[in-house]
Amino acid sequence: MNRLAPLLAGLKLFPDGVHTELLARFANHLLRGQEIAERLDYLEGKRICLTITDTGSSFHVRVARRRLARSSSHLGWDVRISGGLEDFWRLANRSEDPDTLFFNRDLKLEGDTEAALYLKNLLDAMEFDLDLHLQDVAGARLAPYVREIIDRSALIRRAQKLARI
Repeated sequence: MNRLAPLLAGLKLFPDGVHTELLARFANHLLRGQEIAERLDYLEGKRICLTITDTGSSFHVRVARRRLARSSSHLGWDVRISGGLEDFWRLANRSEDPDTLFFNRDLKLEGDTEAALYLKNLLDAMEFDLDLHLQDVAGARLAPYVREIIDRSALIRRAQKLARI
């Protein structure tokens, strides 16, 4: 949990509305160019709440036109996922299978059963395609150059790490 201390402090320092807006923007940015965005149609109009139990934070979003938008907490939710910050971190960085997190009750699903199951399956099937994302964000002409910069910087970091050993 020590590695998450800065995130934990930020969650406690700023109001949930700020976190929710940042989460929605970040998720929408990552969804650009991804096939999974098309699968959000089934959740159109659904309100989703993510509750981080150990910080008392709640993120309220709704699905609208294949995007996430901040939703008011007083409107309630159709689906809620709740769990500790560490559990959400394991879900986000794919270090733990979503099924395992849900079946072990590290993360809990509540609400509209069909929508909750659909959301869980979406999270489980999520595969990020960096090249499609770069093409959608940077354009077809710039994307290969941006990818080359990313690849080179990764190689440089690996070489620096090996040099320290």
